[in-house]
Amino acid sequence: MQLTTRHPWRLSPERAVQLQRQMAGQVCLADDLDEVHSVAGVDVGFEDSGRTTRAAVVVLEYPGLELVETALARSKTVFPYIPGLLSFRELPAVLRAMKKLKTLPDLILCDGQGYAHPRRFGIACHLGRLTGIPSIGVGKTRLLGEYTAPEDRRGAWSPLHDRGEIVGAVLRTRVQVKPLFISQGHRVSLETAIDYVMAATTRFRLPETTRRAHRLASA
Repeated sequence: MQLTTRHPWRLSPERAVQLQRQMAGQVCLADDLDEVHSVAGVDVGFEDSGRTTRAAVVVLEYPGLELVETALARSKTVFPYIPGLLSFRELPAVLRAMKKLKTLPDLILCDGQGYAHPRRFGIACHLGRLTGIPSIGVGKTRLLGEYTAPEDRRGAWSPLHDRGEIVGAVLRTRVQVKPLFISQGHRVSLETAIDYVMAATTRFRLPETTRRAHRLASA
């Protein structure tokens, strides 16, 4: 895997914020993806009381969602836990896991935020910008913004607003279950992101991509 952009990971929080603001302007929020034949889920866990980052990548065939391959990698945690800067803590291990893949996916679904971020540069944007692969943020909880709860119907969604801008969607993937917070990462529009998340979701709240990656990362 050849990264389209590189930068150091051992940064001060202040420099990390500056880098987010700089790279946010390089994110593409429109559809710029080829036909999708494989989709990956990415999730991260921690070991040794947080000293070791454990990243999992699960690649599924699309649209059948059959397992293609998995990759797991560990790396020393070099960045502190700071809300809004989690990608600097988690992505070094994620990139190491992705380098183990035999075939890179056509689309990545990240456990976490994308554009729905204070500086519009969550982990899905960060990973998409570094790899050049279209990406989507699939958050289990809200980081910011205001919304009206979507209808209690599978596939129903409502816009997530922050400072007068639509930054994501609050998506109901199952009836009578808490919604997910979907946002663009890189090279995907919000409407397309919603479509792919729903297509990857079966009988569970989470899409199969991030659900399986979470199981592997947390095992």
